[in-house]
Amino acid sequence: MKRRDFIQKMSFGAAALSATSFDTIPKKSSPLGKKLGVALVGLGNYSVRQLAPALLETEHCVLRGLVTGSPEKAAEWSQRYAIPKQNIYNYQNFDTIRHNPDIDIVYIVLPNAMHAEYTIRAAKASKHIICEKPMAMNAAECEQMIRACKEAKVQLSVGYRLYFEPHHIEMRRFSTEKVHGSIRMMESGLGYNMADPTSWRLNKTMGGGGAIIDLGVYCINGVRRTLGELPIEITAQGFKVNKAIFKDIYEMVMFQMVFPSGAISNSTTTYSSFIDKLYATTEKERFGLMPAFGAGTATGMTVGAKISFDKPKYQQIKQMDAFALNILEKTAPIASGEEGLIDMKIIDALKEAADTGRKIKLSW
Repeated sequence: MKRRDFIQKMSFGAAALSATSFDTIPKKSSPLGKKLGVALVGLGNYSVRQLAPALLETEHCVLRGLVTGSPEKAAEWSQRYAIPKQNIYNYQNFDTIRHNPDIDIVYIVLPNAMHAEYTIRAAKASKHIICEKPMAMNAAECEQMIRACKEAKVQLSVGYRLYFEPHHIEMRRFSTEKVHGSIRMMESGLGYNMADPTSWRLNKTMGGGGAIIDLGVYCINGVRRTLGELPIEITAQGFKVNKAIFKDIYEMVMFQMVFPSGAISNSTTTYSSFIDKLYATTEKERFGLMPAFGAGTATGMTVGAKISFDKPKYQQIKQMDAFALNILEKTAPIASGEEGLIDMKIIDALKEAADTGRKIKLSW
């Protein structure tokens, strides 16, 4: 499938396209001031419903550029967000963005198979980069992306919005401060009905392996960030029930991770049913989030009390502002490329474990 043909098909069909109407975007302008300019690369569902509206609310960055293969989208977005013609690019002339001083940050919101290519091209164009998760198709690509950014002396971040989400921060505090004792077991799960054979997410070449790479990154990240540890041993089981749709990827993957402290986690990712949770138990108590991973939906509980915080309009506001400050203050991002690499190393091992039935040991 050619790049532009693929991008034009990357949404979930006509029903999803209608659901992402610009009528849902708040009518608000954002002054430029001294904010860093962001160009969105890919104008699919996530850019429409989350990133572009969030960039109307950010303090340190603002939407100033677009990269799209659709002239119709370019015209619509240009009018809606007052993007000048010279700040609109397609996939053929993308590399000329290096000459545009209005653009400081490139946010890559493309199918997984295109993350490495456009991160490396953006780095060569001397632009700072946010790459949407999962960072790449495998750990080797992540390493190439990190190296390209270091050579170009630009900052690289992964779109880990939950690193800045208060419920997830509280989960991490409960663990590190041992509020309820040491965690002995964790569960995480994320899944929804994605039995659509036309979706790029079910295409192994473009998506990379289905739910385990698309949704597994949340389950892995939620557990390891809560514990503050990296797994040393993993096992995984892959399942296909609807083999007519899930041909070369698993429909569901269940996996287990063992950590240096002795904590063990059990996780589920699936494209055929709904699950959304992050749960921990200690020697005497329990706490967790359910739902846990959706944009703006986290709700938590601990024994005798709720974990409840005011929810921001868009989680990506803090995420993007934090990265802009990293650039302005020359500090390292929390949601760094190295963090993305860690998760991809784990996913690579999980795929091997599911395919072979073997226990995989990890060293860091």
